[in-house]
Amino acid sequence: MAEKSPKELYDERLKRVLDAAAGRVPDRVPIVGPFQKYPYTFGGITLQEAMNDYGKAREACHKFLDYFQPDADFGPIFAYPAKVMDTLQYNAFKWPGHGVGEDSMYQYIDGEYMKAEEYDDFINDPSDFMLRTWASRQFGALKGFNSMVPWRRFMWSGWMNFGFFASPEMRQTLELAMKAGEQLNEWWGSQAQYWGEIQAKGYPLAFAGWDWAPFDILGDTLRGTHNILADMRRRPGKLHDALEVATRIFIEYGSGSAGAPLPFTWTWIHKSTREFMSDSQFNEFYWPYLRRGLLALIEKGVTPVIYWEADFESRLQYIGDIPKGKVIYHLSNTDPAKAKAVLGNTVCLAGSVPNIVLLSGTVDDVKASCKNLIDTVGKDGGFIMDSAVMLDEAKPENLKAMFDFTKEYGVYR
Repeated sequence: MAEKSPKELYDERLKRVLDAAAGRVPDRVPIVGPFQKYPYTFGGITLQEAMNDYGKAREACHKFLDYFQPDADFGPIFAYPAKVMDTLQYNAFKWPGHGVGEDSMYQYIDGEYMKAEEYDDFINDPSDFMLRTWASRQFGALKGFNSMVPWRRFMWSGWMNFGFFASPEMRQTLELAMKAGEQLNEWWGSQAQYWGEIQAKGYPLAFAGWDWAPFDILGDTLRGTHNILADMRRRPGKLHDALEVATRIFIEYGSGSAGAPLPFTWTWIHKSTREFMSDSQFNEFYWPYLRRGLLALIEKGVTPVIYWEADFESRLQYIGDIPKGKVIYHLSNTDPAKAKAVLGNTVCLAGSVPNIVLLSGTVDDVKASCKNLIDTVGKDGGFIMDSAVMLDEAKPENLKAMFDFTKEYGVYR
C-alpha cells in the first residue's frame, strides 16, 4: 500500500477529530492533548530554555510530535515568552528564572486587582478600567497609563488633555510597551512558523483560540479567589451586573476561532468546583453566564472545549443543557462513566487517563485505563483520549502506550 501524503494524513486527522467533537463515530478514537511541559522534557530542554529560545522550543515540540503522533498538535504555545513578561514586569505570574526553578511550571499569583468599590468603574466602562487602573497593577511597566484621561472625554476639545503623554512616566511606559510589542511579535512569528511546519507534516493545529468563563474572568483577573467567592454573599447584585459584562468579553474572546479548520476555543474552568461554591451558587452565578456564552459561540460556528478541572459529578445535571454535538467537555476528576451516563451523546467527552498512572504506573496500567475509557465513554463515538490534566511529567513508555493502545484498540468497526 502506498504511503499516505501529508495532505491525506492532515485531512484524515482533521476529520477524525471533527467527527469525535460532533459526537459522531470516527474511524478510531482520536488523541489530542494538551501536553503542557512534557514536550520540552521529552525534547531534552528545560522550560526556562523553551521560554527564551524559541528555536529550541520548536525543535523539542517536533521531536515530541514525530515520536507520539497525536491527531492534532499544540506545539510550543505553552512556553510563554519570558522576555515579554520580564519587560512588562508581569506581577501576576512566577515563571522559570523569575520566582521558580528553571524547570518548574508557572505559578499564578492570586490577588485583588479590582477593589470592591471599583465594580461600578468596571461595569460602566470595562476598557477604561482595564487600561487606566488594572494594567498598572498587573504590569509594573504600564504605570504611565494611570495618568491618562478617559478616552470618552476626548470629544470636541479633548485634544487639550494630551499633556499626559509628555510625562516621564508615560514616556517610559510607551517605550517599554513598544519593546514588549517587538518581543511579542518575535514569539508569535515563531509560533506561526511552527504551525506551518506541522501542517506540512500532516497535522492540524489543536486550537484556534482561548477563553475564560465569565465568573473566572472576574475571579482570576480582577477580584481574586477569596474576594469573588465572598462577593456571592456580600454584593450579589454587583456581581451579576459584572457577569453580564464578563459574558460579553467571553463571547468576544472566543469568536475569533470561527472559520478555523479546527474551530476549538479552549476554556479552563477554575473557580466553580464544589470546594469553592455550592451547587445552587454554581447554578446562579457560574453556569447561566457560561451557558449563554457557549450558545453565542456555537451560533458563530465555534466549538468550545470546556476543561472541567475538578470533580463535577454533582454539576452534570446542569451542564448537559446545551445543543447536541457542539461542545467538548474535558474531564479530569469526574468519573467518566457517570459523565457518559448523564450527558449521554450530548457532548463529546475528552480525557481522562490519570496523570499519576502515566507517571508512576506500568504500561499495563495505562492500557487498562485506556481500555476502560474506550469501552465505556468511547463505545459510541464522541470521545477524545487524553490525560486527566495537562501533562507535565510522564514515563515515555507509558505515554507511548496510551498512544499505541488507543490507535490499535480504539478502532471502530
